Amino acid sequence: MENEDNVLDELLREINGLLTEYPIAMERRAATIHATGKDPELAEKLMKAADTMRDSGNLYLTWAKHYAAMATGNNDALSDEDETEDFDV
Repeated sequence: MENEDNVLDELLREINGLLTEYPIAMERRAATIHATGKDPELAEKLMKAADTMRDSGNLYLTWAKHYAAMATGNNDALSDEDETEDFDV
C-alpha cells in the first residue's frame, strides 16, 4: 500500500508541474504573438485562457489532493461537508 501512496504522490507532483507550466507556456505564446503584431486579439484571448487554465488547474489539483488523501486513509479528507463555499463555487 505504501508503494501505491508513493505513486499517488508522484502523480500529484507531475500534475502540479504540468498545471503550473501550461499557463506559463500559453502566456509565452501570447507574448510572442503580441510582439510580432500578428493578431493582438488572439494574444489577448490566449492571456485570458492562461488565467482560466491556472484557476481551473488549481481547483483540479485541490480535488486531486483531496482524493489522494482519501486513498491513503486520511480521515480529514473523508469529511462529507460541502467545502465549495470556501472557494466561492
